Amino acid sequence: MPARQTAVCIIVENLPVPFDRRVWQEARALREAGYRVSVICPKGKGFERSRETLEEIGIYRHRIWEASSPLGYLIEYAWALAIEFWLALRVFARTRFRILHGCNPPDTIFAIALFFKLFGVRFIFDHHDLNPELYEVKFGRQGLFYRLVRWAERLTFLTADVSIATNKSYREVALSRGRMDAERVFVVRSCPDLKKIKLGSPRPELKAGKAYLVAYLGVMGSQEGLDLLLQSVEFIVKQRNRQDVAFALIGGGTELAHLKRLAADKGIDAVVAFAGRIPDADLAAYLSTADVCVAPDPKNPMNDKSTMNKILEYMAFARPVVLFDLTEGRRSASDAALYAQPNEPVDFAEKILKLLDSKELRCRLGQSGRRRIEESLNWEVEKKKLLEAYRRVLAS
Repeated sequence: MPARQTAVCIIVENLPVPFDRRVWQEARALREAGYRVSVICPKGKGFERSRETLEEIGIYRHRIWEASSPLGYLIEYAWALAIEFWLALRVFARTRFRILHGCNPPDTIFAIALFFKLFGVRFIFDHHDLNPELYEVKFGRQGLFYRLVRWAERLTFLTADVSIATNKSYREVALSRGRMDAERVFVVRSCPDLKKIKLGSPRPELKAGKAYLVAYLGVMGSQEGLDLLLQSVEFIVKQRNRQDVAFALIGGGTELAHLKRLAADKGIDAVVAFAGRIPDADLAAYLSTADVCVAPDPKNPMNDKSTMNKILEYMAFARPVVLFDLTEGRRSASDAALYAQPNEPVDFAEKILKLLDSKELRCRLGQSGRRRIEESLNWEVEKKKLLEAYRRVLAS
């Protein structure tokens, strides 16, 4: 059936749309290919409207809260599943969608997909996070709730007609734990859209009077390693007595207030600026100005297999990167980065200083990263794989 006759419903619980860049890129790519696209997602700051249409894409938003305990997550996910099911019924009544595209976390949307399979709807599982590993990292244990998470993951793969993996490691999980056939698993990376990347001139005022700027972009949660980054900053400022470096931490999250207190307790708050969530134009200015960009995500079962989108964003702006030595981190950055010993903030600091002390090395790594983005790691390449996955699920 031609794409122009096919309606699609995307469900994402983690972030609002269009703030969730991956989901918004997918929705726009599908709409451009002729699909009729609807998205169900949570509300969020700046995205409080329950119903709106953007670029011919219907968006249905619902309220949600963020839990912090296993029981809290169970209640949160049960509520979200109920309201997502109700909204999916509304969308189906309006569009008669043929494909349900579910994005995790959590791995519960399969339950909605099972219902709509009664009406011939296909299910695409968009695998954003390894939830069993994420649970173990968050709570440091397994137990009953962990087994429930593993069970939900298994049922999700069992229900899916096609699975979309964000990298090779996730594809291996779909083939092994998910027991999916190889021809039904597609790798679609979350890559920058070069049409939207605006390389600008550096803005010296963002360096706050310092010679160099080190920038972090991303979520500020408990598993992003920002406490390790602040230890690295403390070493640079106090042990190496470098007073010529400013640090900008861009983004928001549940740990933001704690990180501000931690920076003050360490006596480094004068050189660490928390910019918060900022418009794309301001973000481009920071990344065009930064001398070094960092991804301090610690090595653990979750991070080692996950692709950090911020690394690809840095590379798109031709910035050299420092990160801990992670499997998927190396696959993303290759020779565009320096790799610190896993979870060692002093070595991380040394890698930052090595780049700050060599303009030639910064330029070489930055140009290598930009070249990788232009040649392969960009959305124009990846969206073709997305559309192939859709052709496959329709053919089935």
